[in-house]
Amino acid sequence: MRIAFFGDIVGRSGRDGLARYLPNLRRRLGLEFVIVNAENAAAGFGITENTAKDLFEAGADCLTLGNHSWDQKEALTYIVREPRLIRPLNYPRLSDAPGRGAQLFTTDAGQRVLVINLLGRVHMDALDDPFAAVDRELESCPLGDAADAIVVDMHAEATSEKMAMGHFCDGRASLVVGTHTHVPTADCQILPGGTAYQTDAGACADYDSVIGNQKEEPLRRFTTRITQGRFKPAEGPATVCGLYLETDPVTGLARRIEPIRIGGRLSETVPTVSEAVRA
Repeated sequence: MRIAFFGDIVGRSGRDGLARYLPNLRRRLGLEFVIVNAENAAAGFGITENTAKDLFEAGADCLTLGNHSWDQKEALTYIVREPRLIRPLNYPRLSDAPGRGAQLFTTDAGQRVLVINLLGRVHMDALDDPFAAVDRELESCPLGDAADAIVVDMHAEATSEKMAMGHFCDGRASLVVGTHTHVPTADCQILPGGTAYQTDAGACADYDSVIGNQKEEPLRRFTTRITQGRFKPAEGPATVCGLYLETDPVTGLARRIEPIRIGGRLSETVPTVSEAVRA
């Protein structure tokens, strides 16, 4: 199966970038399923129904979230009506968080794709153990049996926690990919057990910025320790960052993983699968 995953969409720039490049990528790469992390899609904080619709219309099949899941209050009700929107799986059971943290999708060709969203605990919100949560999910829907592909979005701050999750899921998932830090890492690999891994997919955002935000307010806070306004998404042309995955049709494990970087400031810095599909 041919799958693409795109990192955090940041504001209008990220949404416009995905809408510009994804249709051509989907067609030329023969993508059968596309996952997009969208927790920063609405003005940099959370998601709304309208911003989600923009991403679905661009070609996304599933949207994952993270620590900003509920920054836009309408997401609390929208997620109940929209099964393609996935929030972190490891919310405490007593929180009664709406929506779902994992969902099994069926492609047009009848292939089954399980998408799992997790939130890390190092320097992040205090949720339940993501390792125990994903273990239960993988046990209940084994790769190559109940699912033809399994993708785990590990939304976390710490590199070590993301890497540990990759090894924890190795051999049981097609892909473990990190999101949240908005900077694409250079460690695309297939782990010994056959699971593809990348520490962070990067963001779909204007990279003339501080992790997708206009530079002035972050610089002010770092240099003066004084807050004078909210972070606002940078508005220049976005670099669309993500990765391309091919899975084995029998086992569901990874056969190929490559970075996707197209448009904006970063696309010329590394040769990627997207070189073949530039307009």
